[in-house]
Amino acid sequence: MSEEMAAGDDNHGWRKERSGKSLPEVYRSMRIPKHGSWIKKFLAFAGPGYLVAVGYMDPGNWATDLAGGSMFGYTLLSVILLSSLMAILLQALAGKLGIVTGRDLAQACRDHYSRPVAMGLWVLCELAIAACDLAEVIGTAIALNLLFGIPILYGVIITVIDVLIVLLLQNKGFRYIEAMVIALIATIGLCFLAEIIWSKPDVGGVLRGFVPSSEIVTNPAMLYIAIAILGATVMPHNLYLHSSIVQTRQFELTREGKKQAIKYATWDSSIALFFALFINAAILIIAAATFHQTGYTGVAEIGDAFHLLAPLLGTTMASILFGVALLASGQNSTLTGTLAGQIVMEGFLNIRLPSWLRRLITRLIAIIPAVIVTAIAGESGTAQLLILSQVVLSLQLSFAVIPLVMFTSDRSKMGEFANPRWLKWLAWVVGVLIAVLNLYLLVQTVIGWFA
Repeated sequence: MSEEMAAGDDNHGWRKERSGKSLPEVYRSMRIPKHGSWIKKFLAFAGPGYLVAVGYMDPGNWATDLAGGSMFGYTLLSVILLSSLMAILLQALAGKLGIVTGRDLAQACRDHYSRPVAMGLWVLCELAIAACDLAEVIGTAIALNLLFGIPILYGVIITVIDVLIVLLLQNKGFRYIEAMVIALIATIGLCFLAEIIWSKPDVGGVLRGFVPSSEIVTNPAMLYIAIAILGATVMPHNLYLHSSIVQTRQFELTREGKKQAIKYATWDSSIALFFALFINAAILIIAAATFHQTGYTGVAEIGDAFHLLAPLLGTTMASILFGVALLASGQNSTLTGTLAGQIVMEGFLNIRLPSWLRRLITRLIAIIPAVIVTAIAGESGTAQLLILSQVVLSLQLSFAVIPLVMFTSDRSKMGEFANPRWLKWLAWVVGVLIAVLNLYLLVQTVIGWFA
């Protein structure tokens, strides 16, 4: 086998040749030092993982974490840990696909499948991104309402400004986007660290919560929340995003260069996803220590949690920091969601739109239904819309996970970087498990609506 094939030839094993660069305005725009310590090289690769981690702590995850903690205490921490481990595996595969093949997941689907199949996958992915953006718009609007009293309808409209922020940052360079995302993640983390200190959780209970319990399976109500947590954690657009933004680094296009890039990109995303694990676990721990312990076992909505934190913890800063963390989460998710929208449209359709136009289209798709529902049904309608957005996301997830596992396990496409047998089977188990759990969650949600 030639070295080119062993390293994963760009066009070997694909139905179509690679026709363009992913995110061309920032493609291979960041230098990687050829010499120096491993820390210096790792820091040069660090960044994309934190953009990916944002999707695992977006406002759509908050409701499931709050419900799990308030209803069942610390028991479902093991589910958050399991879902984070699955996310670490899938994101590592997404990064590897981009590094080895020079294609993001959207381009890979276009170059592998027939045009009708690729178009179908594109439509499903656009629906998922619109649903994800909807959750971010609503989350940001709720945060603005809770912190500043801005009506949710006006808050939804204000989120259009986010488009301009993303455009400005990308024009300055991709590192500015990464720096802003990391700063917002740090803000969320510090807010929840303070909340945990104030809530004084039972350390023993927290540690026991990370050990799986048979009650999760035997208790139907607990099982439903557990599946909701799993379903809300892995985001399909993150797989497209990660496979693209790893290509912003100027790693050497050789076997050794790709090996190094895969190693550092995997470390980057894995460490970043442990921060996301901390955020999700923190939300559940705070809900368990504050609400479950005081008998408020029905707290599942963000607004309820905001209003109850201050009186239960004895400080108004508890509610304020909760709102600040929510606002930072919504803003962060906006940055990465709009990037994912550009990657998906350009990757599947191979057409280029001006960045501002693409982001404006993505945002309007989310804002229009949010404005209509808020105007007609008020705040209660936005809560239902948030749930619906998570259902749409769960429907799309398998259509991103299965192609990703299939491509990265294919030796004709990946060369020596194809998944070894143990990883292939593990990835398929995770993919099938996610598909089954999301299908169960969808059925139960629909039954609940009709009931």
